[in-house]
Amino acid sequence: MPDRTLAITGGCRCGATRYALAVEAMPPVYCCHCLDCQRWSGSAFSEQAVVREDAIALTGPIVDYSYDTRSGARSHQRICGVCHSRIFNSNTHRPGIALLRAGTLDASDTIVPRAHIWVKRKQPWVVLPDAVPSFPENAPLAEFARILMP
Repeated sequence: MPDRTLAITGGCRCGATRYALAVEAMPPVYCCHCLDCQRWSGSAFSEQAVVREDAIALTGPIVDYSYDTRSGARSHQRICGVCHSRIFNSNTHRPGIALLRAGTLDASDTIVPRAHIWVKRKQPWVVLPDAVPSFPENAPLAEFARILMP
């Protein structure tokens, strides 16, 4: 059977850390406007691509910054050991799932987010498209899964 994976690649700001995704299509992306994501990104929101953790092949110096979340999960942030760009995170409440920082994708200019969450915290100057689902806080899990994985 032929290999149906695409050459989807990305990396950190300085180029020391690179990755390739073993996936059949560009992963689904959503935007989070919560205050934590605003602080982590230093911007108005974060763009996150949902991928299987085992689909990410990393090269370069990686640091695992881990901490306990308010919900009781252990969060693992994978960052470049040189420039400290966040590449992806995972946590113990979602085993095997990674949230890749979509802005680190080489083709980040082709991303079209499928949903926006925590819009009650969005910056007032951010205008969301009417056709994209948005949620005041977290989306209901079943609905979010249906949106991200149609």
